[in-house]
Amino acid sequence: MTEGRIERATTTPLTNRIAGSLRQIDRVILATIAILLLLIPLSIAQFTESLLFTLRSLLFISPFLAASVVIGAGAKATGADNQIAIMLQGRQATAITLAAIFGALSPFCSCGVVPIVAALLAAGVPLAPVMAFWIASPIMDPEMFILTAAVLGLPFAIAKTLAAIGMGLLSGFATWALSGRESFAAPLLAKAGGCGSCCGKKNAPAAPEPIVWAFWREPERRMQFRAEAGAVGIFLGKWLTLAFLIESLMIAWIPGETVATWLGGDAWWAIPAAVLVGVPAYLNGFAAIPTVAALLDMGMAQGAAMAFMVAGAVTSLPASMAVFAIARKPVFAWYLLMGLGGSLAAGIAWQIVS
Repeated sequence: MTEGRIERATTTPLTNRIAGSLRQIDRVILATIAILLLLIPLSIAQFTESLLFTLRSLLFISPFLAASVVIGAGAKATGADNQIAIMLQGRQATAITLAAIFGALSPFCSCGVVPIVAALLAAGVPLAPVMAFWIASPIMDPEMFILTAAVLGLPFAIAKTLAAIGMGLLSGFATWALSGRESFAAPLLAKAGGCGSCCGKKNAPAAPEPIVWAFWREPERRMQFRAEAGAVGIFLGKWLTLAFLIESLMIAWIPGETVATWLGGDAWWAIPAAVLVGVPAYLNGFAAIPTVAALLDMGMAQGAAMAFMVAGAVTSLPASMAVFAIARKPVFAWYLLMGLGGSLAAGIAWQIVS
């Protein structure tokens, strides 16, 4: 009995310390580590490939992510976010239209645009124009247009651009029509892992204040910029790392030939299946273009190819996880609905005219 009591007395504090340490570790980081550790005994080759894939994907997206984080943090530090919010309070139709067009022309991917969206919503910008920009932005940009035209043809590139603008307009005006709903009143989560502008309740636009573009001259604004950029960068970085890791496993276990078999031919279910398959696939990068070209050569239908690319851009696993981390559940569900519905419509329309 004495030895048992001594053993419990000596091991309980250690166990408590370990449990306390585990509780302090972020669940997203813990999940990433757990997946990597599980891969080692299962397949060291897949562990290596998944690790390299994740690192390469993070390296590819890093310029876009860095630019969006700097813009988002800079908007907050300069006070430009409040000015934008005030300007977009009225003339919703104009704001939605401009947001959809600008989104289709902007260089931000579905993940890189998240900090900007979060900053605008936190500043009180209405959800409708933000949703229009949010949906349209990852589908097309000038560089992608050129590469898409070169590999898949100019008509496909033009159709994809029109799909981006059309989906942005549809999402924006549909959100505007439902803007009176309580579930859309506060789009952002009250807390999202301590992520700066990604957190907190939506603030009402404050009274107009002059924008301080040279924010680095004021210590308080410099601190705000550093805190915002660091918090948002870490927040998105950990979620994207986990998403890319999961994606690497999906690519390994679902080969392209299988996807082409599912989506080939003129079956009625080819386009809806392309939308669903495109959801977990991260296909808004330039690597998607040769991938889709290869799938077309293997028999994928034109409409399915369009739906596949658009759905992969808007509702890819990394993008969805980033949106899920910052948005309330009704807004997240609405984002997915707009992305999936728009992708289905784009695929059907392109199948009819191609």
